[in-house]
Amino acid sequence: MKLAITGGTGFVGSHLIDAALAAGHSVLALTRRPQERRAGLTWIEGSLSDTTALRKLIDDSDAVIHVAGALKARGPEGFEQGNVAGTLALLAAATAGGTHRFVHVSSLAAREPQLSLYGASKAKAEQLVEESGLDWVIVRPPAVYGPGDKETLDLFRMARGGRIYMPPAGRLSLIHVDDLARLLVVLAEPNAPKKLVVEPDDGREGGWTHREFGDALGRAVGVPARTVSTPRFLLAIGSRLDVILRRDRAKLTPDRVAYFCHPDWVAGPDRKPPLQLWQPAIPTNDGLRQTAHWYHANGWL
Repeated sequence: MKLAITGGTGFVGSHLIDAALAAGHSVLALTRRPQERRAGLTWIEGSLSDTTALRKLIDDSDAVIHVAGALKARGPEGFEQGNVAGTLALLAAATAGGTHRFVHVSSLAAREPQLSLYGASKAKAEQLVEESGLDWVIVRPPAVYGPGDKETLDLFRMARGGRIYMPPAGRLSLIHVDDLARLLVVLAEPNAPKKLVVEPDDGREGGWTHREFGDALGRAVGVPARTVSTPRFLLAIGSRLDVILRRDRAKLTPDRVAYFCHPDWVAGPDRKPPLQLWQPAIPTNDGLRQTAHWYHANGWL
């Protein structure tokens, strides 16, 4: 297939491109900056607001995999632009270009749009996809981790220091980025199911408690780390300090505190991808150790 991919320079998108090329597909990928050339990969310079670039991206593609989006923003306008307007523009380009297969990467946060501006924007984007008339599939990943991820890096660093500060008691699901990438490629196939919302995970029934996840992080870095349940008001204070100190690089923003503190971010058992289509291949304990090793090898940890 020829796959049109957005978000290809990011964490999930870069692994997705690797998976697509490894499977023998060719890739057109959107980028804001010049990138290294690779066999089978054509970079299209532009953004989701650039209609000319989107036409080039969609040109003769068999499927679109939309990964790009805004995880953080200073206000509702940033989320609206990054997650809603960008999705609408890409849907319009796919419709005009005659590409019917559309795989949309959303978030579990879309299940609880009242909690955060981010979740609300992802829910609005999902609605646009469902109303598009295309052969769509919506994927809501849980917490994604793996080599090259900057979002979970702080958790590994805390584990290395022996104490991991987690939100109040709750549960979450996890998925290794390579398992997610493999699923996205499979869902782009013309005979894959359509008009479907899936919530993939690592196969652990009921997900992980925060303490179980913290213990797994400690094992991954080889330190008996203690997991501390952090009250919401302290996370709120920490988020403001993080924004002051790291500005646009802040990991804990006020908007993220609301959904971090929600007690249930476990992938829905009724929304698992069809077993004959995809199953997770990387046990989380193995994946966390692999990720910690990558961080060490690359000087991040």
